[in-house]
Amino acid sequence: MRLRLDCPAPYDWPAMLGFLSARAVAGMETADAGAYSRIIGLNGVSGTVSVRPGDGAGLEVELDFPEPAALPEIVARLRRLFGLDAGGAPMQRHLAADPLLARLIAERPGLRVPGAWDGLELAFRAVLGQQITVTAAIRLAGKLVARYGEPVSSPVPGLTHAFPQAGVLAVADLAALGMPKSRGRTLSGVAQALLDDPSLFESGVTRLLALHGIGDWTAQYIALRQLRDMDGFPTGDVGLLRALEVLEGRRPTARELTARAEAWRPYRGYAAQVLWTSLGRGD
Repeated sequence: MRLRLDCPAPYDWPAMLGFLSARAVAGMETADAGAYSRIIGLNGVSGTVSVRPGDGAGLEVELDFPEPAALPEIVARLRRLFGLDAGGAPMQRHLAADPLLARLIAERPGLRVPGAWDGLELAFRAVLGQQITVTAAIRLAGKLVARYGEPVSSPVPGLTHAFPQAGVLAVADLAALGMPKSRGRTLSGVAQALLDDPSLFESGVTRLLALHGIGDWTAQYIALRQLRDMDGFPTGDVGLLRALEVLEGRRPTARELTARAEAWRPYRGYAAQVLWTSLGRGD
């Protein structure tokens, strides 16, 4: 099935693809030749989707999924993943009061905040990335998908496994993948929490912070990318501190960044994406 997803112009596809490419999990995602492809799972059923830019600001989608009735939910998730409904104009006008952000926004007016296909997947990515590099975290995620994900027959080369089900992850010994035992327990606990409360990733930051091993950075990151809270702000993020150091010649303290970001409310999350993207890695 082929379909088009429309959105307001401009749309910065190179920035979006660059973000997704840098985090593509082997076996589950590919990003090459200007397109992003991945295996998607919904209600225990798996399929594949490939997305590339179309004419104007829209995106062209090629979908292979065995349940036609799932199409509305798939479209909604793709729109969230690619930030198609979070138009930047109001946020950009507000943030332009900060001269640095005004310059960066003028350079990339079509920038969007990448979302996520699935809350559990995003939470695992965020926890795996705690205190290690993006590259190391993606390598761990690939091992997790290969060991615990369901094999899928895909027409897209390189796509072999779906992200593991919560029921599998809740009982798995994830520390065996090569991470600290405490982090493995956190991940299994998140999966169990989702089984206990299917609305976990719709409930806000307070509910996430109640989970073992989930701190403010992780909760705010999930709020930004899954809940689409454009004020979600991972306070003290090393990438944000580094971006300001590169751009302004001085590395602020976490407290100074928090104070400066007050003027960015209620769009601190979009400001964070602008700063992350200025480093050329989007996060």
